[in-house]
Amino acid sequence: MTFRQFLSRLADLAVILLRDGAAYAVLIVRAVRGGVSVGSIARYVSCIALLMAAVLGLVDSVQRTLVNDKYLKRYFSYFDIPNGMYKGSLTVEKRDDNEYNVEFKDVSFRYPNAQAWALRHVNLKFRVGEKLAVVGMNGSGKTTFIKLLCRLYDPTEGVILLNGVDIRKYDYDEYMSLFSVVFQDVKLFAVSLGQNVAADTDFDRERVNACLARAGFERRESTLPKGLDTPLYKDYDKDGVEISGGEAQKIALARALYKDAPFIILDEPTAALDPVSEYEVYSHFNSIAGDKTAVYVSHRLASCRFCDKIAVFDAGRIVQTGRHEELLAAGGGKYCGLWNAQAQYFHAGKAPVTPCLYYAG
Repeated sequence: MTFRQFLSRLADLAVILLRDGAAYAVLIVRAVRGGVSVGSIARYVSCIALLMAAVLGLVDSVQRTLVNDKYLKRYFSYFDIPNGMYKGSLTVEKRDDNEYNVEFKDVSFRYPNAQAWALRHVNLKFRVGEKLAVVGMNGSGKTTFIKLLCRLYDPTEGVILLNGVDIRKYDYDEYMSLFSVVFQDVKLFAVSLGQNVAADTDFDRERVNACLARAGFERRESTLPKGLDTPLYKDYDKDGVEISGGEAQKIALARALYKDAPFIILDEPTAALDPVSEYEVYSHFNSIAGDKTAVYVSHRLASCRFCDKIAVFDAGRIVQTGRHEELLAAGGGKYCGLWNAQAQYFHAGKAPVTPCLYYAG
């Protein structure tokens, strides 16, 4: 405690003593003169204490408001930033068969104040239940493609269709509810494990456990002292459990499964996993995705073998589409070049296992 803090505490104590002393002195004088009965003194003391506590609480609240004023202004000014995106009013059709078809129709996108195009003339269709892998070098447009699909941005040119209707015409919140997204840099909350998975304080415990098991977190969960009620991190609970990056990705995957949206988007979901856990995710990819339409963004081409279709991005354009075997058999393509570039680390001094022409473009 600093000297200034000590003086402040001393001044507060002096004020309290003067306040209570004055109140009690008045009561004693009135009691001596017969104006107040002895039995009423206790009642008046309680009333005075409650009144002073309320006044002190009000003063404390005002002080906190004045201190936090600049922080609150910054907080609310962020949420008051106007959103210029057009938000339609059409209701997204709720289908029990999850038959949602998405089509990118000559879509181009350029970030504000940027000269270069992030995406240019992208045409792609999603078949219901299809597992699509999106691959390409850094800066090829993969992340922008995902942001447009989730409608974090609107296309500069072209249109994105959901069941033949421009997605801008749908109610924004309803459209967003169609997607469960797991990004590479996942963030968890400093609350219980179950609340993190459900993103809610009220959740179905059996369903949460099932999602954690599908995401490969079952064994780690069994070691937690309070199971689903175990708090994560120590921000608000000294008994909280610290979670590694790989474990956080599994919990985030379980969260996406718990949402049970028709589309599941995985952006490098195994980046922080060890090789064994990564293999488990790959080998159970179809069971994890189920009958949902899955979009899988990855730099590790071995993972693409589990997908129905691969879209290869290069300089903002889709340069190849097809299955893993088809793209390798074609030879001379961008995918083949990326495959050889990764395969050479595992077959140093030897030819790649899969016959494929090296492509340096």
